[in-house]
Amino acid sequence: MSGKRKVLMMGNEAVARGLTEAGCSFVSSYPGTPSTEITEFAAKTVYAEWAPNEKVAVEAALGASLAGARSFSGMKHVGVNVAADPLFTAAYTGINGGVVIAVADDPGCHSSQNEQDSRHYAEAMKLPMLEPSDSQECLDFTKTAFTLSERFDTPVLLRLTTRISHSRSAVTVGEIERPVLREYQKNPGKNVMVPAAARVRHAALEERLASLGDFCEESGLNRIEWGTERKIGVVASGISYQTAREALGDSASYLKLGMVFPLPVLPLRELAEAVDELWVIEELDDFIETHCKKHGLKVWGKADLTPLGEYTVPILRQAVLGETAEESPQSELLLNNVPPRPPVLCPGCPHWGTFGVIKKLNLTVMGDIGCYTLGASPPLSSMDFCVCMGASVSSLHGFLKVRPDRADKAVAVIGDSTFMHSGLTGLMNIVYNQTPATVLILDNAITGMTGHQQNPGTGLTLMGQSAPVLDLEAVCRSLGVKRVVTADPRDPAALEAALKEELAASEPSVVVVRRPCALLEGSI
Repeated sequence: MSGKRKVLMMGNEAVARGLTEAGCSFVSSYPGTPSTEITEFAAKTVYAEWAPNEKVAVEAALGASLAGARSFSGMKHVGVNVAADPLFTAAYTGINGGVVIAVADDPGCHSSQNEQDSRHYAEAMKLPMLEPSDSQECLDFTKTAFTLSERFDTPVLLRLTTRISHSRSAVTVGEIERPVLREYQKNPGKNVMVPAAARVRHAALEERLASLGDFCEESGLNRIEWGTERKIGVVASGISYQTAREALGDSASYLKLGMVFPLPVLPLRELAEAVDELWVIEELDDFIETHCKKHGLKVWGKADLTPLGEYTVPILRQAVLGETAEESPQSELLLNNVPPRPPVLCPGCPHWGTFGVIKKLNLTVMGDIGCYTLGASPPLSSMDFCVCMGASVSSLHGFLKVRPDRADKAVAVIGDSTFMHSGLTGLMNIVYNQTPATVLILDNAITGMTGHQQNPGTGLTLMGQSAPVLDLEAVCRSLGVKRVVTADPRDPAALEAALKEELAASEPSVVVVRRPCALLEGSI
């Protein structure tokens, strides 16, 4: 696409379009719903890659920036936890080519294990954060983020939520900008964060933050929209702004925030002085509300709303206007007659065979993040613990150090992509501390849960180029695991025999359970 014309775009697709229009030339991400499609769309026009995890992705983007390129990394909210280490320090070093980091939060836990609010990271890292409220702003704010990154010498965070990432709205596309490399200059005082340099750069960071504070006061990213009445004022951003507009219409006045860190004060005071009631409408935490109260403003917010899940029009109309929502006969009929449909493993999924054997043996299972997390659901009901990527392996180690008598009755279950993401260090820990733990690596030949993305074990890159295939068995042996066996979940008798043998061993062992995802072409 080139030239200015209007098209319908998903928010993630619009971010990817913004990357190309901004002249971004390097993208490195780890797939995670609801952020995944940004990188997949970007790969059609920009060099893009899947990294083994979010930390590696951000570090690669920082390296590309140092070389002079505009770079990008995308992830879901829990991925920021993994990427936090380089990001905190990148706030000190600053950038060369512009750096934009997109983080997609998931209010409502549509596809996540928590409802983490990433705005707190912006404040803690002291990095500016923009939040679009529709697809057009996804494109525009991505371009603006690169401009701000280079103007203020800082990475810029772009916060999305599931509804913004996956909703579609009209977008006017512009011209694609040709990538231009900035000159690379050796500058260890700025880029090598030994303590002496870090102390100096911290002072520079605080000066930058003050400048960003001045910028946000007058920025067009934050704007007041006056309504027909001045009784109710609303402060909101992102999808909460759209929901508030739908619920309250033109009868309310709005301060629409496009920059959510740092937050302004002057437009807040202006709106507060003009209305009878000032409401802060924001999903998840009271981030904006706390800022308002810090500056002495009386606001209504979480005391009348909730920190849980997503807001809807009826929720807001009831909280702000005191109206009680009435269900229509049609919606009542639907609610009473549609049976619940919890997610389950796909028909033909190889994990059915694996968990069938695990259930038969009545094992305690330390689980992980992936399709196989559904092994916790009925009828399998075969998972006892699941926290985050890679935790299955590490938690099995801790469990068995406290209860060594359970070594023949407990396993860790982790997928191939997740093992590459953050399972290797946990397995190394098991070997180093000599725990007789049995780890199952479920190799389905793809990153399945987020939609079949390539990884170091598939033989292809995101760009479709051939790549070396990581040998999981060889990697495990190189970490010091002497007992490494391979089994097929389609042969339950052989898998059961292998599991019993490894569980009886008095040393660490790995069972690679290998069978391609049932949805891969030619897998059945």
